[in-house]
Amino acid sequence: MTISLRRTPVPSVPLRVATALAATALALTGCTAGIDTEVSPTPDRPAPTPKPMDWKECGQGLDCATIMVPLEYSNPDGTQIPLAVTRHRATDPGRRIGSLLINPGGPGVLATETVASINAANPYSPAVVARFDVVGMDPRGVGKSGAVRCLTDEQRAEQAAENRDPRIPGGKPFDQLLADARTFTKGCLDHQSPEFLASLSTDNVARDLDQVRAALGEDKITFYGASYGTVVGPMYATLFPDRVRQMVIDAPMDTDLWQNDPLRLLDEVSRANEETLNAWFHTCRTESVQVCPFGNGDPEAALDALVTKLEATPLKVPPIKDLSPGGTLDGAVALEAVRAAAGNRALWPVLTAALLAAQQGNGAGLFFVASKVTVAPFGGPFATLQEAHNAVRCADWPKLGALSQHQAAAKKIAERGERLGSRAAYSALNCALWPVENKDRFTRELTGAGAPPILVVGGRVDPVTPYYWAQATAKRLKGAVLLTREGVGHTSYRSSGPCVDTAVDAVLIDGALPAGGTVCSAVPPGTTRPPAAGPQGPR
Repeated sequence: MTISLRRTPVPSVPLRVATALAATALALTGCTAGIDTEVSPTPDRPAPTPKPMDWKECGQGLDCATIMVPLEYSNPDGTQIPLAVTRHRATDPGRRIGSLLINPGGPGVLATETVASINAANPYSPAVVARFDVVGMDPRGVGKSGAVRCLTDEQRAEQAAENRDPRIPGGKPFDQLLADARTFTKGCLDHQSPEFLASLSTDNVARDLDQVRAALGEDKITFYGASYGTVVGPMYATLFPDRVRQMVIDAPMDTDLWQNDPLRLLDEVSRANEETLNAWFHTCRTESVQVCPFGNGDPEAALDALVTKLEATPLKVPPIKDLSPGGTLDGAVALEAVRAAAGNRALWPVLTAALLAAQQGNGAGLFFVASKVTVAPFGGPFATLQEAHNAVRCADWPKLGALSQHQAAAKKIAERGERLGSRAAYSALNCALWPVENKDRFTRELTGAGAPPILVVGGRVDPVTPYYWAQATAKRLKGAVLLTREGVGHTSYRSSGPCVDTAVDAVLIDGALPAGGTVCSAVPPGTTRPPAAGPQGPR
C-alpha cells in the first residue's frame, strides 16, 4: 500500500512579527455539549513499544527526531507513518521533572515550530522551560508529519486573490461554494490515500502522543493544550488516564459539540467573533475621541461605511519588504483583519491605527493583519492551515452530507445580520463532500476520569471558544478546576499577566491547583489608543 504524505510548506511569519502577534496567530479554531454514545472501537491489541528517539541537534537547546507510528491502531503491526517531533531540553537539567508535551491548537498549528520558538518568543515561562523538556509533535497530517495537501499552488494563489462579497453567506453564491468544495475534496484524494485521510482523527493523535511518551521513556506526561489542543488533552486523559502526571487546557473547546454537533459549534464561534468586535466598539466609544478617533464616537457606522467604500473601490497595497507581498484590500479582507485584531486586545491599538489609515487611502495595516496574522477557523483566502484543518475536522465530526443542513445553518447566521457572519456560513461545506469515512470515529464522552484534576483556563470574552464552553468543560472533566481570565483574547497563558501564568506554572510544576472560582484580571486590560508612531501600517 502506498501512503501519500506529500509535505506542504506553511508560510512563515518573520520572527519580529510572530513575537508581537503570537496570541492572534494561535487563534485557529475548533471547538464543542451532550450526547453520551457507545464507546468507539478500540485497538485489537496494543501498539508495539516504539524505539527510543534518535535525537539530532537542530538548534540552541533543541533536538529533532522522527517517530514511526501505526497508520491504524486496530492494525498496529501494519503500515507505519512518520511523525516529526522537536524537543527543547530543560535548561536546569539537575531539577528536571520530565517531559511537557504540548499542542498549540488548530487543528493545524505546528507544535514543532512552537517548541522551536521557545528561545525567542517565550511561549512558556522560564520556570517551566527550566524544569521540563518541552516536546512538540506535529500531529499526523500537519506540518512535517505529512502535511495534508488538497490544492495546487495555482489553486491556492487563485483562492487568495478571489473576490468575496461580505454581504453573501460564505462570501460567494452557493453554487460557486459547492464547486470549490468539490475541487477541494477531490484534491485531497489526489494528494493522499483514503486510508491516510481517514486516520487523521484526534483519538489517533492522542494515541500517537502516547507512542511519543513511550519513546521518551516516560511513565507519565505533563500536558499543555490550547484551543484545539483542548480536544487532544481530554482525549488523551480519557484514553490513558493513568499516564497523565498533570494537565492544563487553555481556551477550551466544548468537546461534546465537537463530537456531536459541529454546525452548532461553528454557529457559536461566529457569535464569539462578533462579541469580541462588539467589545472593541464599546471600548472605542467609551474612551474619548482623542484616544479612539475612528468614527468620532460612532465606530460601528464608520466601519460599515469603510467596508462599503472598500468593496466599491478596493485599495492597492504595495509590497512591504520581508513582511507582506502586497495585494488588494477590499471590504471582505478588511473585515477579516478586523475579526483577527478585535479578538486580541493587544492588537486593539493596531486595529484603530489601521482603520484610520484605510480611511485615508492607506490599506497596508489592515492588509498586513489579514494576510500575516489570520489563520482562520473557517478557512478563507488567508487560511494557510486550511487543508490540514479541514481534514482533521472532517475525520472527527459526524457525517454532514445533507446540503440542507448547511443551508439552514447559513440562513440562521445570515438572519442575525452580524458584520462577521458571512465568513462562518458554509464553513463546514467541505465535510459535506468529504470523500472518506472514519468508520471507527471516537464518540465516547471525554471526561478524563481517572486522571489527576485538570486545570481549565477560560477567557471571559474569547473570539473562538466562548466562556460558557470553559464552564461546560470544567463540569465534564472529572475533578477539574476552572480559572477565569477577564477581558478579551484567545488563550490566556503567557499573554494575560502574572495571575494566570503563576497558576498554570503551579499546576505544571507542582500539581498545585488554584482555588475554585479564581478570577484573574486581564493584563493589559485593553485600550483602542493608536500606537504613538501613527496609523501608517507596519514598518
